[in-house]
Amino acid sequence: MLQSSSPIVPDVASARSPMQNTATALHTHFRRAAIEHAVIQVFGIAGHDLRRATRGRAKVALARQVAMYLAHVGCGMSLTETGRLFDRDRTTVAHACGIIEDRRDDPLFDRALDLLEWAVPALATRAVPTIATA
Repeated sequence: MLQSSSPIVPDVASARSPMQNTATALHTHFRRAAIEHAVIQVFGIAGHDLRRATRGRAKVALARQVAMYLAHVGCGMSLTETGRLFDRDRTTVAHACGIIEDRRDDPLFDRALDLLEWAVPALATRAVPTIATA
């Protein structure tokens, strides 16, 4: 049986230049900031509550679930990327997306999410500074 101590697939992140890693990190930072800003405004919660490691009050948990949903669905991030962004497991993100999808049966909640899905990607891409990578 052949065993290898190194992965078969090369680590793409380590193949990037330091400038590309910096650009990716900035893009991720601005994406999270745009999502958090929009969710904080709509749900009327404090930013530090949204970033807590614990679940918190139901209102805060719902806002965090919406933020994860927006990152995954609105910004096209994978479940794993979204989990990393919010310091959660990808299964937690999947659960959050399911909860939010179920709540979309409420017309007011659905309309609010429609507006957030439109606004967040626009804010996230507009706020990102460009960095020359070559």
